[in-house]
Amino acid sequence: MSRFLRASLLVAFLASCGGGGNYSAPRQLDDACAIIRERPQYLRAMERTERRWGIPVHVQMATIYQESKFIGNARTPHTFALGVIPMGRQSTAYGYSQALNATWEEYQHSGGGRRAKRDDIAAATDFMGWYMDESSRALGISKADAEAQYLAYHEGRKGYANQSHLGKPWLVEVAAAVGRRSEMYRGQLAYCR
Repeated sequence: MSRFLRASLLVAFLASCGGGGNYSAPRQLDDACAIIRERPQYLRAMERTERRWGIPVHVQMATIYQESKFIGNARTPHTFALGVIPMGRQSTAYGYSQALNATWEEYQHSGGGRRAKRDDIAAATDFMGWYMDESSRALGISKADAEAQYLAYHEGRKGYANQSHLGKPWLVEVAAAVGRRSEMYRGQLAYCR
């Protein structure tokens, strides 16, 4: 066997054993049933979160769609000085839930566990459940109100309480879209479970 062939086989073998999960998005993001058929672990994680925190699966799905389009290792875009010099990312948001470093660390210390990872769907949905449950208690937001929960999730509880979103018409429209998507997913999930 030639050296090149042996090296090629070794590289192919190592690549197939490589670490990391499947971080790509499901194929049909507008169909909740297709998402959970393709990735049944998503539904199991979201149902656990619903049982623990009371946040409905459809609210979680709509928020994850908006935050990361179900891409497990999603990051915010880079910023550039003078249009060409990379200056880092827009924020520390990462993973399915786009949790910021500081908020994720708060979650880990309050029961999420030191080993929880933002690119793990179970940890990401549990984080969202924890955050939205706190928003519900602190701000009186219904756990089923995807639009208001999203505004509190995006702006932070203090920002939501101060109504910072009212000065951001684009964000109010995004939150309305999250609400509509949540209702769409709710209707679809009723038929596929």
